[in-house]
Amino acid sequence: MFVVKETNKDDHFCFVIGDLIVCGNQFSRNSPAVSVRASQQPPVPPSKLSQRNQATVPLPVVTPRNQQTEKRALPEIGHLSAKDSKDQHEASALQDELDMLQEENESILEKLRLEDERCKEAEARVRELEKQVTSLGEGVSLEAKLLSRKEAALRQREAALKDARQNREGANKETTALRAQVESAKQEAAGVVAQLQVAESEVNALRTMTHRMILTPKEMEEVVLKRCWLARYWGLAARYGICSDIATSKYEYWSSLAPLPFEIVLSAGQKAKEESWEKDSEESEKRSQLVQDINDLTGEGNIESMLSVEMGLKELASLKVEVSITLTLAQLRLANTFRLSDPELKSPGGPKLLEALELSPEESEDVLFKEAWLTYFWRRALSLGIDVDIARERLQFWISRSAHSPSSHDAMEVEQGLTELRKRRIERRLWEASRSNQ
Repeated sequence: MFVVKETNKDDHFCFVIGDLIVCGNQFSRNSPAVSVRASQQPPVPPSKLSQRNQATVPLPVVTPRNQQTEKRALPEIGHLSAKDSKDQHEASALQDELDMLQEENESILEKLRLEDERCKEAEARVRELEKQVTSLGEGVSLEAKLLSRKEAALRQREAALKDARQNREGANKETTALRAQVESAKQEAAGVVAQLQVAESEVNALRTMTHRMILTPKEMEEVVLKRCWLARYWGLAARYGICSDIATSKYEYWSSLAPLPFEIVLSAGQKAKEESWEKDSEESEKRSQLVQDINDLTGEGNIESMLSVEMGLKELASLKVEVSITLTLAQLRLANTFRLSDPELKSPGGPKLLEALELSPEESEDVLFKEAWLTYFWRRALSLGIDVDIARERLQFWISRSAHSPSSHDAMEVEQGLTELRKRRIERRLWEASRSNQ
């Protein structure tokens, strides 16, 4: 058996169902009613109620207004209970239960208020956390941007390093190529230096050879004197008809090289009589100038000129031109002697006999020429240290013989002197000594 009574005033309601009385208010259209069970059932623990409030929609909260409404409803319920005498006892029990439920309801409302405050605090905290998360997200995005910038900078640096590495490799290749070129240039320079050294040695050898092929002033002077010898005796041969087939051409050739043979040889002999070869006197300068003029005319100063005169002298000796000229001059002098009559020859102190013993002008000239020749060569032998004692003696002898006019005895002595000069090989030894001093 149950009685249901509904009171609806200012959105408050109250139901009585058997042993249960349910009172509540409606906060909104979507808020469900609060059901209250009998006092015999145990109350819901606050922890479970808090969890249920967090998991589900919050339950409507009983306010003091509801309590007033409930209080107004109680007299009505009592009025109803008075009418029903049978239910008086049950109403008092229900009143007790209602008081207990009211107290529990107040406790629950307090807990709900606390939970609401906690929810608000939690929401505030959530909003704060959201703000923090937002700020963290902005910081993370800023850090991401910085990291992206750093990454871009690193990539640029890596690209720059790669380019620098490539450039360095290119520079290393160029350096290697340049080093190879330098080594090649060094090798070429070494080869050039070696070639230069070889060329210098060849030049030195050629210079030595050329120097040896070029005659010294004394050697050239000897060449000039020998050309004079050849020019004189080929001229005499052409005059007296000796080797008439070649004498004229030979004379023309050697006279072109020595136009004044007699004067040059006499000048050389006079120079040999002096104490010093370099005596500074006007006469010595004239004679030296005469020799220099002959050198300028020939225009030769090499060994070929010496070889040519040596060959000319050998040819002259092999043809016995000098001996033939001497015999011819002697025969001419004897022929002049035989043309004299016997009374003229036998007359004491006759001039014709003295003339017969004297030399002809050609013979006297030839004796003077040969004396000057011998004086010159013994002077050179003495200066080069060849047979010094003999050279000094012969030099003094020929210098003393040139002080008087030549006679037939002088003619014989000069021939003996030339023979001695050839036997001792003075001319050959002079050439060897002169070559060794170069």
